[in-house]
Amino acid sequence: MNLLAFDTSTEILSIALGRDLRGSGRVWQHTGAGAAQASATLLPALQVLMDQAGLRFGQLDAIAFGRGPGSFTGLRTACAVAQGLAFGGGARAGRRQGLPLLPIDTLLAVAEEARERQGATRVVALLDARMAQVYASSYEYAAGRWTQRSEPALLSPDQIELEPGWTLAGNVFAAYGERLPPGAARIEALPTAAALLRLAPALLDAGLGVSAEQALPLYIRDKVAQTTEERAADKAARQAIAL
Repeated sequence: MNLLAFDTSTEILSIALGRDLRGSGRVWQHTGAGAAQASATLLPALQVLMDQAGLRFGQLDAIAFGRGPGSFTGLRTACAVAQGLAFGGGARAGRRQGLPLLPIDTLLAVAEEARERQGATRVVALLDARMAQVYASSYEYAAGRWTQRSEPALLSPDQIELEPGWTLAGNVFAAYGERLPPGAARIEALPTAAALLRLAPALLDAGLGVSAEQALPLYIRDKVAQTTEERAADKAARQAIAL
């Protein structure tokens, strides 16, 4: 399969492109500044990787993106770009329904990154939510697939509960390490696009690919207003797609 994946939910922009070359896969990757800055850099970086791989967007089988939780502006950017590419790439390829999209939980990508790095199979995934809070969810890996054990939630670090044998993974340890359960293994990990790329085939086989209009961000923290910077970043992302 030819798969494109990207995540802009944290301060790191992550992109991965996998191409099937005569039965042998190859992956191209890029990292840069994420969150609000991704609105200006994501599309150009995507085009560079597509050019390096010799692919057109219409040749993609699916596009995966980190749907959240995470940076409010980053999630809106990822979703807007994915929807635009799905419509545009699908039209050029003659697909009326557009390219399939695969919105993937960022916390699941953190768990997958922890498994890939250190073989963790029972993971409490954590992402910094700012304001002295964390996004948290737990996952267990068995028989080649992940099972979610708890829904994504917004918690204080002191509210994290950990059973014996479980691993903490995420980007929260520098800020909240002393407030997290002691004694457990800790793995620094982010929701990388490479992790999304590894997760994508099984999730697509499970029928979780959706059309562009069904692909939505996952917000955990209620937010009713955007800052000036966020409105500008969101507008830039939509204008870039229109071009």
